[in-house]
Amino acid sequence: MDIANLIQTVAIYALPVLFAITVHEAAHGYVARHFGDNTAWMLGRVTLNPLKHIDPVGTILMPLVLYFATSGAFLFGYAKPVPVQFGKLRNPKRDMVWVALAGPGANLVQALLWGIALYLLQGAGISEPFFIKMCQAGILVNVVMLVFNLFPLPPLDGGRVLVGLLPWKQAMLVSRVEPWGFFIVMALVIAGVITNLWMRPLMTLTYALLEIVLTPLAMLVQ
Repeated sequence: MDIANLIQTVAIYALPVLFAITVHEAAHGYVARHFGDNTAWMLGRVTLNPLKHIDPVGTILMPLVLYFATSGAFLFGYAKPVPVQFGKLRNPKRDMVWVALAGPGANLVQALLWGIALYLLQGAGISEPFFIKMCQAGILVNVVMLVFNLFPLPPLDGGRVLVGLLPWKQAMLVSRVEPWGFFIVMALVIAGVITNLWMRPLMTLTYALLEIVLTPLAMLVQ
């Protein structure tokens, strides 16, 4: 393993990853508070302090181990989930959809902001590879988080959205999957199902959407 390459990769991705997970989790807590659940707020989790959201195993150890084990071919990690007591929401079934969508929505906004930063750097004539690669990493990290978290299986955000949208009977059946959801998701990731059938198509679609939105700015800075 090339240690110098690892250090360079960590330096490029560190800031985008910290922003991506921090704003994602804080957004869940903020929207939950808006709809009546102060749990995350009272625990100090509605904050942009990354230390409040970093999980030592899921955010640091697991990605590093996978990086070395697969030579960078496969990475996976997670942050400490923001605690939300859905029963405290004013309209639990409806409001849980908005709480769940807040995280991926925050990632979409961040991907757009990193794209804006990339075009502004290019427009200013700044060609320093480190900053260009950091902006590209910021877009990639947030698009990956957005698409992955929207997979419709609890405890992922997409699973909570699905539970909120389904009729009560079907919603209860889906919600019962949650205790085993993480292991099912990991199995599907390792088998390549999520990567090939879910993430690649939706990432391509998201990149196309970002390109359309950023086209006016791209034309201005050329």
